[in-house]
Amino acid sequence: MNKVKKSSQQGKEYSRRNFLRKAGGAAVVSPWIMRFPNSISKANKKRNIIFVFIDDMRYDAMSYRGHPVLQTPNIDRLARNGILFKNAFVTTSLCSPSRASILSGLYAHKHGVLDNSTMLPDGTPTFPVELQKSGYKTAFVGKWHMGGTSDQPRPGFDRWVSFRGQGLYFNPLFNIDGKRVKREGYTPDLTTEYSVDFIKENKDRPFLLYMSHKAVHGMFEPAPRHKNKYQNIVVPKPKSMANTEENYKGKPDWVRKQRNSWHGVDGMYNRAINFDKFYRDYCECMLGVDDSVGVLLDTLEKEGLLEDTLIMFMGDNGFQFGEHGLIDKRTMYESSIRVPLIAHCPALADGGQFKEELVLNIDIAPTIIETAQISVPPSMQGRSFLSLIKGSPIEWRKEFLYEYFWERDYPQTPTVQGLRTEKYSYMRYHGVWDLNELYDIENDPDQMNNLMADVRITTQGGRLNRHIKDPQLKELVAKLEEKLFKIIRETDGIIEPSWKI
Repeated sequence: MNKVKKSSQQGKEYSRRNFLRKAGGAAVVSPWIMRFPNSISKANKKRNIIFVFIDDMRYDAMSYRGHPVLQTPNIDRLARNGILFKNAFVTTSLCSPSRASILSGLYAHKHGVLDNSTMLPDGTPTFPVELQKSGYKTAFVGKWHMGGTSDQPRPGFDRWVSFRGQGLYFNPLFNIDGKRVKREGYTPDLTTEYSVDFIKENKDRPFLLYMSHKAVHGMFEPAPRHKNKYQNIVVPKPKSMANTEENYKGKPDWVRKQRNSWHGVDGMYNRAINFDKFYRDYCECMLGVDDSVGVLLDTLEKEGLLEDTLIMFMGDNGFQFGEHGLIDKRTMYESSIRVPLIAHCPALADGGQFKEELVLNIDIAPTIIETAQISVPPSMQGRSFLSLIKGSPIEWRKEFLYEYFWERDYPQTPTVQGLRTEKYSYMRYHGVWDLNELYDIENDPDQMNNLMADVRITTQGGRLNRHIKDPQLKELVAKLEEKLFKIIRETDGIIEPSWKI
């Protein structure tokens, strides 16, 4: 792992001169040109794009964001020289639905992938299909996890390296362009190896690389070189993890009842592991991801591609580590729906920036398509945030729809249609006789005080009636629901259930 060591030691700050951007393409000879001679020919070439996708990575699982345990020098290097989107979210915090939304730019209720067993419908416009049609060389390397156990090549990719379902951390069976090949080694390292090979083979033509890691999906298995690195740490516990009446005051009953379930801190994966080991294994497993990022950056630098390539680094959903007594995802709590998102391309924008806008997984496809100078298909419901990357003024969304659909395998979590605004998080449940939840995120970021805790619910004639005494709260809920219903209608969704306030 000499490349990894070199990357960790360097942590370089790259030049921000970018004469093509700042000198308007004038004929200028600079030290940057001497350092990256291959970039001279790229003035009239479509931009290379790499989408690095991490499974179950929390938004704060990097030392750059102040994680109490993790040291991630290479992810930090990417963020330090790129743009970090502080308010990046998924519209469904579940693996396959989120992946389908990223590919298609559609909400889950529109693309139809509502669980981890459904394949994205054939003919759905996706960013790899659009880039392939425009002349890009395209590759998918890693975890697909959409459509049950299928590992067959999917539309839009010239190169396909994947595996069935969740795959294995060690010694995976890859499907390489339709042929199954057994490999010895650590899957994140092998994913990186295939990705690097693709970059080197296609460095002289526009390419799209979709690099999708199995890590850090549970059960977590770190690389041998990282095993036990964090065995002696004191595992931090969120304040909402405590099993106390005060902690669950105002929460729906189903939240506390989950403590002893597959996705609760007291019943984790049928009690297959304890919380502290679970946490330590996650952190050690993340180190393999960080190594991969270092190798990727070093490869691009060596090939003269680092300045001009757009790297987008993202997670498929958040991950709860004890918040409200839960692990995993599927809920609308902040730790479940927030994801890491970094855009790195010094030729487009100076690094070290933070963006506050609400950016979503459905925005990835249109952003990549616009970056490739292609028309965005009208079917896509997300928006390109390329202007945000460039720093150009643009009107942006103030709220978005979150949705999760009940799964038979995990019946403890109900269907939710929710609205996340810049200030509020409103969770509207279907299929349970229980409270909805509303939090003032600005003043209650840990979501401890449910503003709807005292709302009384009755039923009459098949309708649920909510009795909100506080007129200001009643007005606020009505306004939030008006915005929520508007988004659902505009995106061809269905509003459930019918309430009378």
